[in-house]
Amino acid sequence: MGKICVTGSLNMDLVIHTPKLPVMGETVIGSGFMTIPGGKGANQAIAAARLGGDVTMIGHVGDDAFGNSLKQNLQVNGVDVRHVKIMRNIPTGIAVIVIKDGDNFIILDPGANFTITAKDIIEAENVIRESDILLLQMEIPQEAIEQAVDIAKQYGVKVLLNPAPARNMPDNFLAKVDVFTPNESECELITGMALKSINDAGEAVKYLRGKGIDQVIVTLGSRGVVYNNGNQILHKPAHKVTVVDTTAAGDSFTGALAVALTDGKSIDEAVDFANAAGALTVMKMGAQTSLPYKQEVEEFLKLGYNYNK
Repeated sequence: MGKICVTGSLNMDLVIHTPKLPVMGETVIGSGFMTIPGGKGANQAIAAARLGGDVTMIGHVGDDAFGNSLKQNLQVNGVDVRHVKIMRNIPTGIAVIVIKDGDNFIILDPGANFTITAKDIIEAENVIRESDILLLQMEIPQEAIEQAVDIAKQYGVKVLLNPAPARNMPDNFLAKVDVFTPNESECELITGMALKSINDAGEAVKYLRGKGIDQVIVTLGSRGVVYNNGNQILHKPAHKVTVVDTTAAGDSFTGALAVALTDGKSIDEAVDFANAAGALTVMKMGAQTSLPYKQEVEEFLKLGYNYNK
């Protein structure tokens, strides 16, 4: 099993269910409030570790109860936290997640996540150099992301970027990415293309490959996954499962993909593995609490769960 370096965010998720979305000025009685460890970086780190990956995390938390809890939670899940810094007099990142009928919207305060600088990344250069895959998201400053990518390129380390939350990125940056995993809305923002059909998603894959990205994988929720195997555009439908909470489904998919690729699986096998991990995630509540273990994914695949037709 290869080594995975995750550079990204750590948040505490504050989750509540609502029967309806309030309009401005309205108060709605919710239920089921929970505090759950989250952040796309930490989610993907734990997703990969639970699936058997050798994972090291680079990130920042605040010097508060949430920060200590998040760092400890990574350790419990087998993630190396030597490069998770506690920042003095800075709050830990917070995500307020409102869930209605199994779907969600999120309000984010980055807190300590936005204190990561290029200097912090340089201090952790050895971790990136010794990795097989550098796994990144977009919840930390761009300068830190670009520094991490440059170090990875210097040492021939594969770069896997999950562009969430999406923002415009220059072509010279995208050309340094080896594996790109946007979801539907992220892909639309980045490409300017509406993904109304599977064929539209295929055209978006071609467009992004034209930016110099070798491997593009677009996740489409209930419509499955569209990706390229070389120059061939393929579609894998989604598994039929009961959706409880979609939080962290994309993080689970991306973490699983990183593990499969470092394990030497083909892109088709890696997408199958990641698709199963994502399906298992939406069947449970919460972010990190819903992330499956390797045995669960293997059993899910062995039982031959049918794809949607």
